[in-house]
Amino acid sequence: MLCKITKKEINCQYNIMFFGSKKPVINKEEDTSTKDLALITQMNNELAGSLDLKETLQNSLEAIIKRINAQAANVFLIEDKKQVFQCIASKYQAYLEDFEIPITQGVMGKAALSKKCIRVGDVRKDVREIAEFYFDLDNKTNFTTYSVLCSPLLVSGECIGVIHCLNKKTNSKLFEENDRKLLETLSGPAALAIKNAKTAKELIDKNRMQKEIEIVGDIQKTLLSQNKDEAFPIAGINIPAKVVSGDFYNFSDLGDGKFGFGVADVSGKGIKSSLLMSKASSLYRCLSKTIFSAAELLKILNDEICETASRGMFVTMVVGIYDSIKKELLLSNAGHEPPLIFSNKENFSNFEDAGPPLGIAPKFKFTEKLISFKESSMYIFTDGITEMKDTSGTMLGQEGFQNFIKKYQSLPGSQRLSKIISDLIKSGRVQRDDLTIVAVDGN
Repeated sequence: MLCKITKKEINCQYNIMFFGSKKPVINKEEDTSTKDLALITQMNNELAGSLDLKETLQNSLEAIIKRINAQAANVFLIEDKKQVFQCIASKYQAYLEDFEIPITQGVMGKAALSKKCIRVGDVRKDVREIAEFYFDLDNKTNFTTYSVLCSPLLVSGECIGVIHCLNKKTNSKLFEENDRKLLETLSGPAALAIKNAKTAKELIDKNRMQKEIEIVGDIQKTLLSQNKDEAFPIAGINIPAKVVSGDFYNFSDLGDGKFGFGVADVSGKGIKSSLLMSKASSLYRCLSKTIFSAAELLKILNDEICETASRGMFVTMVVGIYDSIKKELLLSNAGHEPPLIFSNKENFSNFEDAGPPLGIAPKFKFTEKLISFKESSMYIFTDGITEMKDTSGTMLGQEGFQNFIKKYQSLPGSQRLSKIISDLIKSGRVQRDDLTIVAVDGN
């Protein structure tokens, strides 16, 4: 009697005949490729969301070292100024962090130059100069190198560093060609992630720096004297070209009808100049309370700035004391724009006497001059005022500045200066430097 065979049983027998098993056969090479593809996808997803450079590097190394089965791995980035590889992340070789190697040396140098992943299968046999380099490095780190993989980190064809793997965790401890190919593949998403993280860090640092600059600017404003009521004979105004200023002014009531003032302009622009400005301003504020000689005050300031200021930096400055009872003005000038004096007869003249700027000639003895000052106004200003250019490129100059003074001379000091500055800016003139004016009115 014949047995009835089901369709399912026929299919089973068919599979056994042709494939020898009921289970599908999986090619080992295909399985490895699938794993690699999954790893690359995982790295891309994880690294794409990371903007922290340290975290990004550690995550990259963790994934790579696990897949390649390496004993240790490091990331060296190129430090352009020093022309060195700088180790900024390490897995199982933490002592290498901040380690520097010239970019022309060893397998890392060759990988960066060729822009190709390099394998040194056995440092004892392969390419003698590379082997010697790593033995030398081993001597410094107490690490024994057997085999090396090094892949350049390429972004848009530019090498920003290398991934460096040491010793496979097998009996032979030697990397094979498939390991090289795999590291070359994995270094792509790692390089892009590192570049993105570096860009993010630079942006964060830039924003942080901008905030710090704004704080410096706010501190600088507190160093400037605040304008008093209309009865006070001195007023000032400062409009920085940027957030921070290289100009400063200060004035104070010295008692007995005397008023002291100082106006200065630091060479250059930016943070460096603003820091020197802050120092000079602080020194002036302190010294002017006890030293009532304009020449002596400049001498002390000059000696201090000569000792500590960076090479090539200097400060121009006018220091004065106005005696409202005697109607006299004591002045000393260290390389500053000549103060402009406007008399009651509507005539302009300049105070021409001047010594060198502060910070150039150590131990210099400045001179001071006492002038009659009645029914007149004196304007001490920085060159940012007279060098303002109109749309045709013509500078304002002293004559143009005088016209603005005449226009608003009838107003109280602080209002007068505000109107002058406002009109200058509204006129379409380009401000390329700090704008500072101090007015001293003699009754």
